[in-house]
Amino acid sequence: MTAESPLSPYEDGEIDPQVWQLPVALNEARHCESITGCNSLAQHAQSWRMKERMKTVSVALVLCLNVGVDPPDIVKTSPCARLECWIDPLSMNGQKALETIGAQLQKQYERWQPRARYKQSLDPTVEEVKKLCTSLRRNAKEERVLFHYNGHGVPRPTINGEIWVFNKNYTQYIPLSIYDLQTWMGSPSIYVYDCSNAMMIVDSFKQFATQREQEQESTTVNGGHWSGSGSNTTKHCIQLAACGANELLPMNPDLPADLFSSCLTTPIKIALKWYVLQNTSKLVPGLTLEMVDKIPGQLNDRRTMLGELNWIFTAITDTIAWNTLPRELFQKLFRQDLLVASLFRNFLLAERIMRSYNCTPASSPKLPPTYQHPMWQAWDLALDLCLRQLPQKGDDDGAVVAHSPFFAEQLTAFQVWLSYGYEERRPPEQLPIVLQVLLSQVHRLRALDLLGKFLDLGPWAVSLALSVGIFPYVLKLLQSSARELRPLLVFIWAKILAVDSSCQADLVKDNGHKYFLSVLSDSYMPADHRTMAAFVLSMIVNDYRQGQEAALQGSVISICLEQITDSNPRFRQWLALCLGKVWINFDNARWCGVRDSAHEKLYNLLSDPCPEVRAAAVYALGAFISSSSERTDHANNIDLGVGMKLTQVGSDGSPLVRKELAVAFGALVVQFETHFAAVACQVLDDDKKELKHGPMVTSETAGSAISFNNVYLSVWRTLLQLAMDAHPEVAEMAKAIVNSVKHRASTNAKPKPMQSIQNTNSAPSSPSNKPPVQMIIGTPPQNNGSTMEESKNRDLHSPSRQPGSHPHSVQFPRSRKMFDKGPSHKDDKDDEPPPTKIAGDVCTEFFQWSCSYFAKPVMRLSEEKDPESGLHQERDFRLFRNSRVRQEAREEQTRAGFNRLDDQVFVNRNIGIPSVIKFHPYQSYLAVGDKEGVSIWDWEQGTKLSYLNNENPKHSRITAMDFVNAHDKSLLLCGSDDGAVRIWRKYMEDEGKGKELVTTFQALSDMLPLTRGSGLVTEWEQETGMLISSGDVRIIRIWDTQKELKLQDIPTGADSCVTSLSCDSSGRSLIIAGCGDGTVRLFDRRLAPSECRVMTLQEHGSMVVKVHLQKGTEGKIVSASTGGDIRFWDPRFTESVSNFPTQTSLTSMEVHPRADVIACGALNQSIVVYNQSGDNLSTIKYHEGFLGQRIGTISCLAFHPYFVKLAAGSTDSFVSVYSTPASTRRS
Repeated sequence: MTAESPLSPYEDGEIDPQVWQLPVALNEARHCESITGCNSLAQHAQSWRMKERMKTVSVALVLCLNVGVDPPDIVKTSPCARLECWIDPLSMNGQKALETIGAQLQKQYERWQPRARYKQSLDPTVEEVKKLCTSLRRNAKEERVLFHYNGHGVPRPTINGEIWVFNKNYTQYIPLSIYDLQTWMGSPSIYVYDCSNAMMIVDSFKQFATQREQEQESTTVNGGHWSGSGSNTTKHCIQLAACGANELLPMNPDLPADLFSSCLTTPIKIALKWYVLQNTSKLVPGLTLEMVDKIPGQLNDRRTMLGELNWIFTAITDTIAWNTLPRELFQKLFRQDLLVASLFRNFLLAERIMRSYNCTPASSPKLPPTYQHPMWQAWDLALDLCLRQLPQKGDDDGAVVAHSPFFAEQLTAFQVWLSYGYEERRPPEQLPIVLQVLLSQVHRLRALDLLGKFLDLGPWAVSLALSVGIFPYVLKLLQSSARELRPLLVFIWAKILAVDSSCQADLVKDNGHKYFLSVLSDSYMPADHRTMAAFVLSMIVNDYRQGQEAALQGSVISICLEQITDSNPRFRQWLALCLGKVWINFDNARWCGVRDSAHEKLYNLLSDPCPEVRAAAVYALGAFISSSSERTDHANNIDLGVGMKLTQVGSDGSPLVRKELAVAFGALVVQFETHFAAVACQVLDDDKKELKHGPMVTSETAGSAISFNNVYLSVWRTLLQLAMDAHPEVAEMAKAIVNSVKHRASTNAKPKPMQSIQNTNSAPSSPSNKPPVQMIIGTPPQNNGSTMEESKNRDLHSPSRQPGSHPHSVQFPRSRKMFDKGPSHKDDKDDEPPPTKIAGDVCTEFFQWSCSYFAKPVMRLSEEKDPESGLHQERDFRLFRNSRVRQEAREEQTRAGFNRLDDQVFVNRNIGIPSVIKFHPYQSYLAVGDKEGVSIWDWEQGTKLSYLNNENPKHSRITAMDFVNAHDKSLLLCGSDDGAVRIWRKYMEDEGKGKELVTTFQALSDMLPLTRGSGLVTEWEQETGMLISSGDVRIIRIWDTQKELKLQDIPTGADSCVTSLSCDSSGRSLIIAGCGDGTVRLFDRRLAPSECRVMTLQEHGSMVVKVHLQKGTEGKIVSASTGGDIRFWDPRFTESVSNFPTQTSLTSMEVHPRADVIACGALNQSIVVYNQSGDNLSTIKYHEGFLGQRIGTISCLAFHPYFVKLAAGSTDSFVSVYSTPASTRRS
């Protein structure tokens, strides 16, 4: 064999076109996030709801006009403003004019609040005002009363806080104190002052309110009883004043005298007239007041020009207020009371118009100035575009009106904002306009689409939309039958309920749940939208009995079960979660599920390829078990059948599923606590007997009092297995349940022995505190015989088996007894703390975590896929770095077959004896695994970077290690000889203390206690995300880390352990296993388990220490045994194609994957390096340096995947790295 011949497969492999497309494993949300709800949602939920809604139920219209007589303190111009409520009072006699004006003002107010109780007081006396106010307050009770004061016919307010009315004969002006008015009106109230110096009244009002509060405090301190109208006079009282304290009302004859009242009650009419008077129209230069009066349509008909203008005006004023006012004040003034909201919208117009005439309207609470807001320009443009049509129209009211482009343009502006929107930016000012557009069938579809995109930005966006008042609109839209709205409305409601679940009550009250039931049952709807419908229904029934009852009546259980096999995994997940939520504490729903065989249909999801779906199925079955409050034999049989089925999930590869399993078993233990306590006592007694008399395996023992077919025992064993789970959260939850049962068992005086009750086959009648009536039940109808047989076999070989179930269990500490938390065989009952939780208190936040998906953006491009994101650029950097490393290593690889490899570039003492060692492929550090943890060393700088404690049990040791996602953000996989695999991220942060457990699972659950075993042996395939595992077992088990499921078990056919694994994921589907009996076995994973062993190579005479499958289609198998012979095999033949002896016994061997070099760790404390022709390139016996000491016996070797660097760990705890001579070393 020549040195050059084996290089072709390496060169072919170096092209590596697939490196850029290598998948990233274990990168799903369940791996990257803690499984908890989103705590930040609480700050957004409910903040939008009004703490108290109010209604203005009574209106007092007090007009002091004294028609024909001007007040003495105001000198009016000539001509002067005369119109009151658009009526000229001098055009008729005084009394009739007064009554007509009063009736007109009432009519103008009724447009805004038609159901209020109106009372007019025309030119009144003090007594009449008092009588009016007290009467309205009495009838209004706790609701709001409006007091409208027109003081155009009386003197201005006084600095003493008085307004003016008349005496009975109208010969004198009589002052009325604001203090008295406060007393009569009470709270809550709203005051409108249309008179000169109106702000003076507001100031006096505040002074009197402060005085009133002081009087109340004084009376309370002195032990008296306050008889006033309450202390919240100013808090719930709103005031609107026409002008400042030193300002007179405008007297322009072109304007109405009651300009302020006109703005508040007839805003469109006055806005149009003012617009004409300003003469600012760009499109209609010849606009006149007469033309404005001929605008066709009705204010309440949006299809007409006048109605559309009114609609635009409402949208613009709402938008100005929402963008200008603090959120709390906006809610109070614009969302609490319909009449108040209308008055304040119109007040914004009053400020704009009256400021142009040197008047400054004021309010309490005070508003920031809004008269120069840029949205007013949009209003002017809308007016221009509408009025432009008037000259062509003439008097023909039937002509077609061209609708304003205002709303379409504003939606476009909103769309532009969405393109760049994020939380830190100012909110989009068009949001209130989107709300208004929902009323329009023309724009509704586009508005809902944009609204959905806005809500998708995050919980903050949902909170903003709710605060602007979106809720009643989208609630009302659920009554629509339009199919095109369904996807949009379902998406919007999913976003709302993900942030604020309290909306469930509103939905049930308005029968909104029926909408989502119809969407869920609509097979023509995309699965994503049905998923959202299932989520919405889950939130409707979540801890809400009325919601559960309404959904049950809508056949939610049968609808979910019909689609439970859908191809969309998230849809399956939410169907299961919805079923679980319907069942919780609701017997009727449970029995409805029983009639539909819901639990049996959910069994299919227990082996679903998606871990979230399996977890949801376990969650639903756990809810199914716990929901029955009335115990019957039928109910018990069903619950125990479900419990037996769930035991199959105990070895699931996902901690997500195992946590839900612990919760489900907690519910089962609560139902049958007495029986589990009896099982626990019996198992403990059996343990004690075996410890006392020694293990005996006889036919009598195998058929002892506790049958393997017993449901309680099977569940109990699974619980004990979970209590020793590698995932700390799973173990903690299971221990809480186990401890509660042990505590119950210890408090029972004398539980009946199992033997006396084993022969009955009926289900227990009650899980009460009575002595157990029976313990053995027949196999539930849902479980076939094979399931029970599997359970029996699993129990016989599981880590949680009884001592004595294996003939060698006493000799080896890894054998654990049923009732123990660790390896020790002593009874640790006395050391165990009392249970802090009862079984029923064990819970997870899986449901809340699942809900949080809908609170996050789902339409936005993920950071990983967004080429402009920092995450994507980091990934690009890593891929280019990886490419550079591969390029730089090529020269070393080509020269390796004829160069020495003994230049020691790193040596240091490890914290423990190295058992496994790995180079990181692209960074200059290596991982060294010892018994309990992993040290990370920078082999270029010679420094220790971190130490990671693997948290495996003390009796176990790390025997396998690899880098997962080495081409990206690396994870560290650690396997220990108890069969557990733990995968860590952030293993180098804070010197290893910042580590995070990504996932963990029991790769092998039936490890055999061998005197000289290999522990757990793994091979990681990055291309497929598969983990191949074996070791001290008789199988090779393949795990799919994407599904977190066991894919297949391949029997090795050997009577010894597997010592080494190698595979080729690039097309050949071969798995090579080196065994302790000296054989090398080839498996084709594509074949059935009984047929997949395709070849057994038997030329080695002693235990194989390493097998290696070269890359490429022509790659050879390289194997070495402890006897010292290295052999090369062609996978097509049973005889080796070449071999060479090393002249010494070997402890380890490593083949460089891309260079012609093989390193052997010899038993005689040396490392010998060969090429594949058998030429000795180097022999290393001593550490470098003056008086360099002899190296220890080699415990592990590893080559760098690309550079020709060799790492060696020895039994004296030293770790060293060797390189080719300096001239060929990487610069």
